[in-house]
Amino acid sequence: MLGIVALIVAGILLLGGLVIVGMRNESGVDPLERRLAEYGDREMPASLEELELSLSLQERVIIPMYKALAGFVVRFTPENQIDSIRHQLELAGKSQSVEPTTFFGQRIALTIGFGVGAFALFFLVSDWGATKGILGTIGAALLGYYLPVLQLRSQIRRRQDGIIKALPNALDLLCICVEAGLGFEQAMGKVYEKWDNDLAIAFGRVLQEIQLGKRRSEALRDMSNRMEVNDVTSFIAALIQAEQLGVSIAKILRIQADQMRVKRRQRAQEKAQQAPVKMVIPMVLLIFPSLYIVLLGPAIIILLESGVFGAI
Repeated sequence: MLGIVALIVAGILLLGGLVIVGMRNESGVDPLERRLAEYGDREMPASLEELELSLSLQERVIIPMYKALAGFVVRFTPENQIDSIRHQLELAGKSQSVEPTTFFGQRIALTIGFGVGAFALFFLVSDWGATKGILGTIGAALLGYYLPVLQLRSQIRRRQDGIIKALPNALDLLCICVEAGLGFEQAMGKVYEKWDNDLAIAFGRVLQEIQLGKRRSEALRDMSNRMEVNDVTSFIAALIQAEQLGVSIAKILRIQADQMRVKRRQRAQEKAQQAPVKMVIPMVLLIFPSLYIVLLGPAIIILLESGVFGAI
């Protein structure tokens, strides 16, 4: 029995290690190229075999095993699911660092790890019975399968909230730069240089795409699709329409900046109105019981010692 438990624990640790190193290997840099750069200053460069052997165990064994697992999973995954995950990774701002194959590999590894761990816990360590053990194992496996999806959705919401908060200030800077005589692309470059948030990075990507030959309207529309933020979508639509109709971009930017500031004020007022309602639950469940214990506790103790409840 102990040997089986040890094998299961070892398997869980192996899967967990694969997931950890797979998630950490998101730099997009080839380890062999990095090692070649390290040996580039030597007078006698090392051979390719020696450089490969100089890599760590993680880079030579664990990461290739993780990538092989991810590639095996993708073979049996429908193409529409891969496209959906790729789009969600773009919404989370991780399309350059995490591939869909890596994401699916994490899901399968966590599913197996959670399922095996729950099986060992419910059937070998504790005695829950066959029905409860099977249900617990299935529940743990489902949790491992959907946990990366929940984490990705949380990252998407956090990125979208950051874009919404940064958009009014970015529009103000765009408006100031355009009214000062700069072109719209140069104004986007100023936003990219000034800030280091997701919106500024998105503007920098638009500039790179324009330099590579993509039309500005297409690059801006693609940026809107990579965010799926209503404020950004309306701003890009107004900007493209102004460009097509020949309207002054500075005027459009001024109107959009005013509207975004009004929307930001309205969101702040909405959250302020929601605060009392959200405070009711913790007050009823946490604060009021503590107050009752502190205020009424001594009186109840005195009544119990006086025998009043016993006489009743």
